[in-house]
Amino acid sequence: MAGRGLSVRGSQFQVYWSFHNDRPPFYKPGDIMASIVKKHTKTGVRYHIQLSPGENKSRPKISFGKVTAKQADTAKRNIENLIKCNNTGAVTSPLVQDWINGLSDGLRKRLEVLSIIEPSNKGQSYTVCEWLSKYIRMRQADKGTKADTVRKLENVAKRLSVFFKTEKLNEINIFQAKAFKNYLVTTVGLSENTARKYIAMSRQFFTAAIESNLIEVNPFKGKGQPVTIRPNKKRFFYITQEIALKVLETCPDAQWRLIFGLARWGGLRCPSEILRLKWQDIDFEHSRFTVHASKTEHQADGGIRMVPMFLELRPLFQDAFDNAKEGDIYCITRYRDNSVNLRTQLSKIIKRAGLDVWPKLFQNCRSTRETELFKMTGGNVKAVCSWIGNTPAVAMQHYAQVTEADIQEAAKMTLLNDAENMVKKKGA
Repeated sequence: MAGRGLSVRGSQFQVYWSFHNDRPPFYKPGDIMASIVKKHTKTGVRYHIQLSPGENKSRPKISFGKVTAKQADTAKRNIENLIKCNNTGAVTSPLVQDWINGLSDGLRKRLEVLSIIEPSNKGQSYTVCEWLSKYIRMRQADKGTKADTVRKLENVAKRLSVFFKTEKLNEINIFQAKAFKNYLVTTVGLSENTARKYIAMSRQFFTAAIESNLIEVNPFKGKGQPVTIRPNKKRFFYITQEIALKVLETCPDAQWRLIFGLARWGGLRCPSEILRLKWQDIDFEHSRFTVHASKTEHQADGGIRMVPMFLELRPLFQDAFDNAKEGDIYCITRYRDNSVNLRTQLSKIIKRAGLDVWPKLFQNCRSTRETELFKMTGGNVKAVCSWIGNTPAVAMQHYAQVTEADIQEAAKMTLLNDAENMVKKKGA
């Protein structure tokens, strides 16, 4: 076999070719057969990888320095995976990406030269506005990102862009991040809880910048920058049956009556859960319907729950069904466009009903219904939370209300107890 020789090291062997452009007889275009070479040196055992002709015609070596055989094998598999991704356009797995992030500067540079990984972003300077736009484009390209998530990111990005007009991404410090929070509350006029949500999403932008090797520290993390939502009892509002019926009578059509009814008597999230309802989810025969919650679809139940068709809801479902066009899939078809703001429309309906607009329009509909259901079921927390789609802890902290009727009822019970004690004393 002129021009080639066989070198055997233990159980491993390497085939070396003395001519430059020839290929081994078992080679097929696109084959990936990188091999690990073990070498004994004065300072110990060293490993390097030699790429196959299918990976690189010149078959370059990639040295690792002092590593274990297991680490060398992991590097080989990760490099093969990266080359496959480059050739097919596939997305690099999170595990491989984590391996890349932990590379030494020397090995990283070697892989960059061989075009196995993209050049590091270290030293690249984005303005805050540039990075926000880039990150949102990346999330939009990710099919797993919900449209509502992108919308929320865009809202936060607008505020960040106004506050950090020309600043470089790596120039933002914790003091400036706290100043942004103060700007949201004092200048924009956001509530404390809403501002905390904005800070939480701001963290996402800067965490992604860290993962992209653009910055080293997230200025939106640290003491004095809480993101936990606090219950605000001042913004609770109990929507009585009288108020609810007035609003219902003022709704312009069957679909709006169903929207309001599902929020007030079904306890559904609006718009996400209500707009996802399909006629196939409605079981008139067994008086129930299936709700698909995008907010909790990552949980074990997939965000799917069964809700009773309460007496208040049956005529609203029937009216909407009778008015539906043939072939309609969704229960709500008229108000699905992104340009439609259901909160704004509900505010107008409430005003036309001669009522004051209450805070947290749809949230308080859910809160009111959950509070009602606790009373109706005698405190069956497990059943009620399964219908509403939250946990007992969240229900108690953010939904359950103490109403005026509760206070009056407690007062009556106290009076009755006092009267009974008086009678007992006289009888004695």
